Amino acid sequence: MFFDNQSGLSVGNIERSLTSAIAKGFLRNEDTAAIFYDLTFLQSRIGRLVSCFPSTTLHALAIKANPLIRIMNFIKTIHSGIGVEAASMGEVNLALKTGYSPDRIVYDSPVKTRAELESALKTGVHINVDNLSELERIKKLLEEMGYGDKLSSLNSDSPQTYDKKNTIGIRINPQIGLGTIVESSVAGEYSKFGVPIRDQRPSLEKVFLNYSWLTGVHLHVGSQGCAMQMLIDGIGILYDFMLEMNEKRLKKGFPPISNFDIGGGLPVSYRRDEKPPSMEDYVAAIRMRAPGLFETQSSNLKYQNHNSKLKTNKHSNFQIFKSSNFQITDTHTIITEFGRWTYTNAGWTVSRVEYVKHDPAINTAMLHVGADLFVRECLNPRDWHHEYSVFDSQGSLKTGVDDHPYNLAGPLCFAGDIIAKGVQLPRMEEDDYVVIHDSGSYTFSMWSRYNSRQTPRILGYFNEGEKFEVLKERESLDDICSYWK
Repeated sequence: MFFDNQSGLSVGNIERSLTSAIAKGFLRNEDTAAIFYDLTFLQSRIGRLVSCFPSTTLHALAIKANPLIRIMNFIKTIHSGIGVEAASMGEVNLALKTGYSPDRIVYDSPVKTRAELESALKTGVHINVDNLSELERIKKLLEEMGYGDKLSSLNSDSPQTYDKKNTIGIRINPQIGLGTIVESSVAGEYSKFGVPIRDQRPSLEKVFLNYSWLTGVHLHVGSQGCAMQMLIDGIGILYDFMLEMNEKRLKKGFPPISNFDIGGGLPVSYRRDEKPPSMEDYVAAIRMRAPGLFETQSSNLKYQNHNSKLKTNKHSNFQIFKSSNFQITDTHTIITEFGRWTYTNAGWTVSRVEYVKHDPAINTAMLHVGADLFVRECLNPRDWHHEYSVFDSQGSLKTGVDDHPYNLAGPLCFAGDIIAKGVQLPRMEEDDYVVIHDSGSYTFSMWSRYNSRQTPRILGYFNEGEKFEVLKERESLDDICSYWK
C-alpha cells in the first residue's frame, strides 16, 4: 500500500509563514491566538483530489468541516467539479449565499422537517434521504407539488416519472462495523444514520422498485479512525446492491441508480509517525471493487409495451424507447464528501503563551485556545491528538526539550480544558507561541461560546507567507454582546 507522505505542512513552512505574519503586522498584539490556512497547499490538495476521480465526479466538500465563507469562495474557483455537502438547512443557505448552484449542493441532514424538504425540492439541491419515513414525506410533497397523478403508492408496481431538477438518493448503512473511534463511526450494526441494509433490505428494494425518481445511494462509514478497507467494504456492499436494483429497475422502464455518494472518511495524519493511506491508493481500490462506477455500460433489455412512443426523462438524462427492445446507457455520477481530508492538514493554530506555571513534575503553559476550539481533543484525548511546536516572540522555532513535560491548558473555566498532557517540548516563556498543527477542520466550526471568548483572527496565506489575506476578523467585545442579544 502506498502511504501519503505529503499529508501536512512542514515545520519550516510554518516558521517562515509565522515570522512573515509577525513582521508584516498580520499577527497583532491583540491577536492572542490566530488560525492560519495555507491556501497554496489547499489548492494543491483539491487539485490532487480532482485528479484521482472521473471528471464527472461532484466533490461536495463538507461545510461542517470548514464553513468559512472566504474559504468556500476560494475552493469554488479551483475546479468546476467542486461543490459542498450541507448537514443542515443553514448550511444549504450558506452555500446558496456563497454562490454555489443548487446542483453543486448535497443536502444530508438526518433530521429534515417537512418545510426544509419542501424548500430543498423547490431549490433543486441533491437530497440524500436519511430514512424511509423521510422518503414517504418526499413522496407526499411531490404529490402536493403537482406530481400526484404520476406518483402511485408504495405498494404499486406501475412506473412513475419525475422531471424536477432535483436528484434524490437514500443513505444506506452497510453495517460493516465500527472503527477505532466509536463516536465518529456510523456503520455499525446500529447507527442513528441511514437505513440498515441487512435489517431492512426488503424495504429498500421496494422503494427502489416503486419510485423511479429515487436514483441515488449514499453511504458514510465514519470520520477518522476507520481503516481504508472498511470504506472499500462499505462501497462494495452498496455497489452490489445497486447493480441488482438497476437490473430490475431497467426492466420496469425506470432509470438506473446513477448517483453514487461514497461519503468521506479517508483518514488523515495528525502525527508525524502516522502515515495514512493516500487518496490515489483509495481510488485504485474503489476501481477494483466497483469498476462500473468508473465506466459507461450499455444493457439490452426486453420491455413490453403497446405504446412505441419515445419517452424522455430529463432529470436522469436518459431515454427509454417503448418498443420490444431498447438499449440504455448506464452512467454514474460519483459524489464525494471529503471535508477532513481536504482541510485538516492545510490549517494550523497559534496561541501566545500568556503564563507558564512550574510544578515539581509538570509545567503548565496557559494558552488562549482550549476546549472552545479543540472540544474533541479536550473531552476525548485518547482518540484525538495533534503535534505541537514552540516558537519565540519573533516566530523563530525553538529547539531542545525542557527537563519537565508540559500540559497545554486553555482559558476556559473547567478542569478538563487541557488540550494535551505531559508533552515533551522546548522550554517555554511568556510571549512565546505554541502552534497546534493540522487544525484546519472540525475546530473553528465547532467553536464554543462558553465563557464568551472572542473568536480569533483567521488568516490565509500563499507561498509560505509571501501574501496574506484576512479570512475572518477577530471578534470584538461588542460582537459578543450582539451574539447574546
